[in-house]
Amino acid sequence: MPKYTPCEQICYVLKRVPKGSVVSYGQLADLAGLPGRARLAGRCLKETTHVVPWHRVVRADGKLAFPAGSESFAAQQRLLISEDITVTRGRVHMQTYNWKPDIYTLLAELPF
Repeated sequence: MPKYTPCEQICYVLKRVPKGSVVSYGQLADLAGLPGRARLAGRCLKETTHVVPWHRVVRADGKLAFPAGSESFAAQQRLLISEDITVTRGRVHMQTYNWKPDIYTLLAELPF
């Protein structure tokens, strides 16, 4: 397995989140082999030069992480809606849209 930086691990996992699903920052970090590093996941997404579906990452409670009314909030909401994800008052219903990777994905596609 090639050596990845923590931010590359975050991006690697995020690229595998399917259209129409979301993950929390903490879940993204966990799946990238970086448990307890939700803030690192956020920082990596802010600083990355990789093309990743950043809009699929929300807070653990389903809220969009950007301030309501900001350009980033509007962009994330628009992108989520384009994937048929319902956003109500700036929140995604996690029980409906949270990505739960299957066992094959966990064992074969996520090497962390």
